[in-house]
Amino acid sequence: MEEIGLFPLGLVLLPTEQVPLHIFEPRYRELIGETLETGLPFGIVYADDDGLRRIGTLATVTEVVERFDDGRLNVVVEGSTRFRLVELTEGRSFATGKIEAVDDQDDPADPDDVTRALGLFARLAELTSSDIEPPAADTPELSFALAGRFEFSADIKQELLDESSERVRLHRLCELLSIAAETVERQKEISTRAQTNGKVEPPS
Repeated sequence: MEEIGLFPLGLVLLPTEQVPLHIFEPRYRELIGETLETGLPFGIVYADDDGLRRIGTLATVTEVVERFDDGRLNVVVEGSTRFRLVELTEGRSFATGKIEAVDDQDDPADPDDVTRALGLFARLAELTSSDIEPPAADTPELSFALAGRFEFSADIKQELLDESSERVRLHRLCELLSIAAETVERQKEISTRAQTNGKVEPPS
């Protein structure tokens, strides 16, 4: 069982997802400093009023964006594999814990859900005028690669992180993307109506 440094945060990092972090607390400056020095990953775990979640993601620093004179850092981290937090340990200024790997079941995604998810991704990208590149259909753990490209709530992302079936995850993601697309379309329709005082323009 491996012991790693932990970074409890109010966010969920999915495998393959990249997020920017502002590191200001001395204990976590120490953690990130060690990560940069050794190249070893640390663990990001979602923490809120309900406490610390047990399933987290190993993270590595992919870019140091800015170093401040007072020791603060702006970095970009990337998620790799998931882990289960078995027990918290002590002895360092930052949180540490013993972890074990979390593996997926042998339950691949339904091909129809793969097609649907990529179609919904394209639809949302068009609706939001986004130029984000979609992942390839044969991307391992496609659900994480897709979900990491959207601003889902931490609770939803934790739900996906906890699920060990890619088939279940991708089916659930299709539901979420469909709801998101309908919401964006409704907002655009409301905005268009507001610009015309809610009335239909007659043909000229």
